[in-house]
Amino acid sequence: MQMREYREALHRIMRSAIAASDPVKGVLTHLPEAPVGRTVVVGAGKAAAVMAAAIDGHWSGSLGGVVITRYGHGAACERIKVIEAGHPIPDQAGERGAREILQAVSGLTSDDLVVALISGGGSALLSLPRAGITLQEKQAITSHLLKSGAGIAEINTVRKHISGVKGGRLARAAAPASIVTLLVSDIPGDDAAAIASGPTLPDRTTQSDALEILERYGIDIPESVRNYLVEAPLDTIKPDDTPPSSRYAVVASAKLALAAAARAARDEGFTPLVLGDWIEGEAREVGAVHAGIALSCAENGEPIEFPCAIISGGETSVTVRGDGRGGRNAEFLAGLALGLRGHPGVAALAVDSDGIDGSEDNAGAVVLPDTLERAASLGIDLRRSLANNDCYTAFSALGDLVVTGPTRTNVNDIRIVLVFRRS
Repeated sequence: MQMREYREALHRIMRSAIAASDPVKGVLTHLPEAPVGRTVVVGAGKAAAVMAAAIDGHWSGSLGGVVITRYGHGAACERIKVIEAGHPIPDQAGERGAREILQAVSGLTSDDLVVALISGGGSALLSLPRAGITLQEKQAITSHLLKSGAGIAEINTVRKHISGVKGGRLARAAAPASIVTLLVSDIPGDDAAAIASGPTLPDRTTQSDALEILERYGIDIPESVRNYLVEAPLDTIKPDDTPPSSRYAVVASAKLALAAAARAARDEGFTPLVLGDWIEGEAREVGAVHAGIALSCAENGEPIEFPCAIISGGETSVTVRGDGRGGRNAEFLAGLALGLRGHPGVAALAVDSDGIDGSEDNAGAVVLPDTLERAASLGIDLRRSLANNDCYTAFSALGDLVVTGPTRTNVNDIRIVLVFRRS
């Protein structure tokens, strides 16, 4: 294969993984029976609109409701209102949408059904703060957490406890109606209660947990938030509080995406080595670790002989210290490229399955054996780019960004490293 062919193989494997993450088939497979009373669809996340459209097109009875998705991720619905709002920083559109969702589920009876469509991104999109906490305070805390290097589970723990709707509070508002929650998982291990901070599912965390996370990462805590976390009684739904009329199903996940990537890699002639969907940590450091595994495969045939494809998912984090542009997949790839040191037998691609790496317009990028050489010829130092959190600019100059546009799903990151020769 020539370099162009390895690039194309990486793209084909990526497209197979994203196609396997399409939530529509899973939603239709798990559609509940129509109730005696009303059916109300609510939801939030990057896949919420396309999930709602699937139900809207197949539900034969009366139907209504509201879902919130990210700007540019909408889908046409006739009976379900779709609101677009800010992500990853919450905005007023998300706050208004959350209030509309609460209104949509108010006054229901035990004869009614709520179908909750929850996917990654819903934590930011469903942005109603707790009483006494302002949207501006929530925006500031979210922004600082995203730059701090905190993991997604830690960020969502904080979000639950400063929210008026997450941590099971939406389920409480919908009682006594039956609730079916359909989930697209972007959480390592598919912890249902952590996806979009679990608006309809029980919460095992506490306000003390949220306060400890904020203090550990040195986040400036407004007095109103601190007072609430210290003094307010526990008010998220706990496992013992979950009504028997509530159930959930994961309809799309990273496991399915990685399995599809493995099949596609095998079809391309590479033996897959799937590391799983629990991969977390600082993005550049995870990239260096993947480089080490790839070099071991290339030079020692361990843990697997080449030609092979090292495949992983999960969500890394980025500690922002510079003022450049870039997301966690770009930083992963920069760390990988530096760790590979121009090895002639490794190529890689890493993307966020939703099509947006961080807050940029790319899904991710590609690394080829000549990446460092081409970068040097353009005066680009990837170490300096990492130091300034400016890897988007570097890969853009190299012509190696991967741009998919919104995919309307979100099962987190997909990383593919092809190993095809020794040095």
